[in-house]
Amino acid sequence: MHVVKVTELIGESSHNWNDAVQNAVKEASTHIPNITGVEVYNLTCGVRDGRLMEYKANVKVAYKNEI
Repeated sequence: MHVVKVTELIGESSHNWNDAVQNAVKEASTHIPNITGVEVYNLTCGVRDGRLMEYKANVKVAYKNEI
């Protein structure tokens, strides 16, 4: 029997939101096997001197867990 579990993470990047999401999934995959999907539900960014910096993405990573 398979159960799908969901873990919430925050990915960060100094370049863009896409990289922030990718960084979250890449880091999660080193600890969580069988990732099947990701939901991006919030994007934020720090601003310094009128420029976007420190891109952050809140994501939910879904993965199969055998029981």
